[in-house]
Amino acid sequence: MGVRSLVYSFYERLLVGKLANKPHPRHVGVMVDGNRRWAKEMGYVDPNDGHRVGAAKIENLIRWCDEAGIEVVTLFLLSTDNLNRPAVELDPLVRIIEDLATDLADEGNPWRLRVVGNRDILPAQLAQALKAAEERTVGRDTGAEVNLAVGYGGRQEIADAVRALLQEHAEAGTTIEELAEVLDVDHISEHMYTKGQPDPDLVIRTSGEQRMSGFLLWQSAYSEFYFHEANWPDFRHVDFLRALRSYADRQRRFGG
Repeated sequence: MGVRSLVYSFYERLLVGKLANKPHPRHVGVMVDGNRRWAKEMGYVDPNDGHRVGAAKIENLIRWCDEAGIEVVTLFLLSTDNLNRPAVELDPLVRIIEDLATDLADEGNPWRLRVVGNRDILPAQLAQALKAAEERTVGRDTGAEVNLAVGYGGRQEIADAVRALLQEHAEAGTTIEELAEVLDVDHISEHMYTKGQPDPDLVIRTSGEQRMSGFLLWQSAYSEFYFHEANWPDFRHVDFLRALRSYADRQRRFGG
């Protein structure tokens, strides 16, 4: 082990020690951004090589979350806007996501998968692969619950939630006037893709971009945000621990 590795290992252990008995998030959202940029910077001809390297890093991230006691992880993998990319860009990315979901669902992994997004707009093969991976993990409860945000858009999610709410009440015979009298935030929350889960306490975005791009718009109203300069394939365990340290050092006010 070289000097650099020794220093890294020491610093990693130091961070872990400092996080002991500190508050940690129950739910972390991660925008795994910068894969294509990383590939270009590294001299790859095919930008999808960046997505492949980034996908390989995701299992590490989930294991880090397990070690930190994080219950839910939401990964932003494919937005509704991404689906408008040319087929030459979209098709390889779709296959990478299919393979990732299949790998995460492998026997021996402790995670339960949930697909969050509008499945109706996904390519049929991708939708089938995601459904199969989700079904294989039903009943798992020894690791984090992992949300795969695929075909996801925050505005689309809110529209879908309101639509589902209206359909539910229409079937029950509730009039619009009656619904308007009782409608509140909780009614809508019960129809979001992440229903039944805690809202994200911490949202991490890599690549230096400081915007939400429609990610968990409803759920992140009181989330803490951590923006990291490195592209996703370069995101290390110490970077993750720094994000947790930043979270632990903040005083959460929830609008108060």
